[in-house]
Amino acid sequence: MTPAAPAAAGRALPHPARDEIRLEGVLHALSDPMRLRIVRELAADGGELTCSDFDLPVTKSTTTHHFRVLRESGVIRQTYRGTAKMNGLRDDDLDDLFPGLLDSLLAAAARQAARLGG
Repeated sequence: MTPAAPAAAGRALPHPARDEIRLEGVLHALSDPMRLRIVRELAADGGELTCSDFDLPVTKSTTTHHFRVLRESGVIRQTYRGTAKMNGLRDDDLDDLFPGLLDSLLAAAARQAARLGG
């Protein structure tokens, strides 16, 4: 894993380089309903959101775990901006590596949410 873009000293988080992102890691990360929810919210926003922007029905430590799995699989990029940890989709990397995958998964998740009323 390579370090993130320069951040406050000692606050850079490790991210996989584009060529280190593996399909099975991405699919595993997106197989969890909470992580898929995070990705859907990031995609809907189209920019970056802080961790506190997400209202997940899980503990803070579980939320932290979900963000770490998404970051380590290459689905999101996390950077510190002051004291806030910003989260953004690595959609360009994912689209280059796996064309159409993210769009297909997001569309399928939206259809499922509509079908299940969530």
